[in-house]
Amino acid sequence: MGEALNGVKRTIMCGDLRESHIGNKVTVMGWVQRKRNLGGLIFIDLRDREGILQVVFGEAINNEAFIKADTVKSEYCIAVTGDIVKRESINENMPTGMVELKGENIKILSESETPPIYIKENLDASEAIRLKYRYLDLRRPDMQNIFKIRHRTAKAIRDFLDKEEFLEMETPMLTKSTPEGARDYLVPSRNYPGMFYALPQSPQLFKQLLMVSGYDKYFQIVKCFRDEDLRANRQPEFTQVDLEMSFVEQDDVISLNERLIKHVFKEVIDLDIKLPIKRMPFAEAMSKYGSDKPDLRFGMEIKNLTEAVKGCEFKVFNDALANGGSVRGLTVEGGASMGRKDIDRLGEFVKTYKAKGLAWIQYKEEGIKSPIAKFLKEEEINAIIEKAEAKVGDLILIVADKNSVVLQSLGALRLELAKKLDLIKDKNEFNFVWITEFALLEYNEEEGRYSAAHHPFTMPMDEDIEYLDSDPGRVRAKAYDLVLNGEELGGGSIRIHDTKLQEKMFNVLGFTSESAWERFGFLLESFKYGPPPHGGLAFGLDRMVMFLAGTDNIKDVIAFPKNQNAFCPLTEAPNVADEKQLNELGIEIQKTEE
Repeated sequence: MGEALNGVKRTIMCGDLRESHIGNKVTVMGWVQRKRNLGGLIFIDLRDREGILQVVFGEAINNEAFIKADTVKSEYCIAVTGDIVKRESINENMPTGMVELKGENIKILSESETPPIYIKENLDASEAIRLKYRYLDLRRPDMQNIFKIRHRTAKAIRDFLDKEEFLEMETPMLTKSTPEGARDYLVPSRNYPGMFYALPQSPQLFKQLLMVSGYDKYFQIVKCFRDEDLRANRQPEFTQVDLEMSFVEQDDVISLNERLIKHVFKEVIDLDIKLPIKRMPFAEAMSKYGSDKPDLRFGMEIKNLTEAVKGCEFKVFNDALANGGSVRGLTVEGGASMGRKDIDRLGEFVKTYKAKGLAWIQYKEEGIKSPIAKFLKEEEINAIIEKAEAKVGDLILIVADKNSVVLQSLGALRLELAKKLDLIKDKNEFNFVWITEFALLEYNEEEGRYSAAHHPFTMPMDEDIEYLDSDPGRVRAKAYDLVLNGEELGGGSIRIHDTKLQEKMFNVLGFTSESAWERFGFLLESFKYGPPPHGGLAFGLDRMVMFLAGTDNIKDVIAFPKNQNAFCPLTEAPNVADEKQLNELGIEIQKTEE
């Protein structure tokens, strides 16, 4: 049974003790990392969230404490009082390695069974066991360091935005279901049987209402919820840094957020980010990198080979061009030595992105080697090599299809090659880029209509508004994403504040006036009363902390995450509700057939 504190107070954290504390009497509290009994001396490494301190107990120091210390085991929670002295054997690998605590008194606050996972850095354990015993996983020093970084990140954001005169304001968690692109999490209402609240996918409509309310600059660090199939680094609940500003244009929002990012990265990891951050139109990002979140830490741009192969005898190329597509390729420096099996594997890889296959040309010292060479004239092959900017020793990989397939497959292939060939030399590089001029709308072939690429309240670029009726696919948005190392860090837009333009936008998206008012009526009503020009942005806090902490797993930066099936092994949520709760909500569970 654990002892009570009975007035004993901790005076300092284990990890904060240094040579300057020698001669001080202190009380420390924490968990036993390990114990070593050397006969007349017992050494305990005591751990708290600030670090590890060596504590020594001896018969000559205090025999009663020595006997008691011999009963402790790993992960016992204890309190120790004594003098700080200089260590005889200095450990330069520990911040506290110059000193140790002579244990004069010990309290065993609670005992511990043998933990199912080791409490140590760089733990090699399955994700399932780590999530089931998350409270033990979170004791590990590397995990605790991540959450210190998360705390400092949130604080740096708040400090910066406070100085910029933003107000931190909360918006509702129980709200109305509005189309945001993913499924909502629904919450049944007891007071209104058969009706539901929705958990917010983002505070989008409420932050626009706050601009109508005259608050000028708003932010919050807020939970958001999306019921979607989880891909890598996606969670059903995640945290956004959400902000909105009035009386601004796109450059104002981008400039402020550049300064915010510069401040955060300097405060948290002492990294100087050079401003302004480069900008790249969406069309350029797609044509060069096949992605709206390009990783610019390496080259290998996509090359358009269409002009070089026009009129050639290779049917695959001709069919793609006849159907309005294109022929494009990647040049792999030094790739001419790649074996046929490796190239075939890359061909199978692009098929997962709907490409029909992968043509290739090896440009060797002794000449060209390619399965498609027999269909091409010498001048056509030379034109391909020239357009691809290939040199002797290089490999050209080519996809021909409709543009969306060509760009998506080559964009994915580019990233795959970077991994396989280790093209990213500086793993600590932070390469930022703003992607701008996104398409306002995207055509949904299944439904035969346009949908909003961002959301229905995104402002079109002024010079493109005239095309909303005649050529909606041509219209660009005043939208912008901040991309870091191939990951979207945040994104936003200038919003529509003109009622007539908003009605036109809904019309283009296929909403009737009635359906638009049914879904967004409270926002549209507010726009009758003098809405200001406004715009904003939301950063993914979890993703930002991933970069700052140097991890590539989003679960590492969320205290209690879900697994890839949106299940919590720790609490076993989701779980069944009892019959009484279901009856109060008027809910009957239908059994589904196996």
